[in-house]
Amino acid sequence: MTGHDLVISGFSAGYGNRPIVRDVSAKPLRIGEITALVGPNGAGKSTLLRALAGLIRATGTARLGDCDLIALSARERARRVAFMPQSLPAGVGLTVVETLISALKASPTHSGILPRGMPHQAFGVLDRLGIAHLMMEPMDRLSGGQRQLVALAQALVREPRLLLLDEPTSALDLRHQFEVMRTVRSLAEDGRIVVIVLHDLSLAARWADRVIVMADGRLRSEGAPKDAITPAVLADVYKVDARVAAGADGTLQITVDGSLAVAIEEEG
Repeated sequence: MTGHDLVISGFSAGYGNRPIVRDVSAKPLRIGEITALVGPNGAGKSTLLRALAGLIRATGTARLGDCDLIALSARERARRVAFMPQSLPAGVGLTVVETLISALKASPTHSGILPRGMPHQAFGVLDRLGIAHLMMEPMDRLSGGQRQLVALAQALVREPRLLLLDEPTSALDLRHQFEVMRTVRSLAEDGRIVVIVLHDLSLAARWADRVIVMADGRLRSEGAPKDAITPAVLADVYKVDARVAAGADGTLQITVDGSLAVAIEEEG
């Protein structure tokens, strides 16, 4: 383990008196790697991500290097962590570039940047994502996919050490999914820890270095994609009869043959 890995231990979180994530402990999440959080709806994936971002209360330990994220103030956490939500608030009248500049102004890590340098930095991030042509567009005129890419840009512009992405590809077509995941890969290789919630298991298997499978708020499997995503795990967590095999390029091919939930109901 290096001094800047993310170590999660005994981590629990929820809303009010309703626990969602329960006592999650994982192997260190390393710099330069993408860790995908997968699991069925209601598994606790997004709650875990929001808790790591400090948006909801949590207990346990989430240590990034020598800092416990839970114990940090919002300002100190913002120096290290950026969170991309599933969707941006509606009714925002700012242009795309104005939203990125606002994110920079609010970030303590960029308090020394001169105002005239902020549009240039914002443009660089938009260009990296292939949406520089949208910089002067009002947010309320963007499509769902375009808004999702802008949300990713808002997270990236702060240059975080830990990047938390909640379903960044859910509203994107296949080409933009590929481009976003390729960008996420390069961001990790630049020296970041990336934790990403994905519903698409094939996408997770293709791009993630590590996969954490969750169900009912608990960690059920973790490791390299081939170790974490197995027929037994898919049967246990997703209640499906599935085959998992390595494709010609080495990535996993997942084929679902049937629903075990239906079989259980018929037997009952």
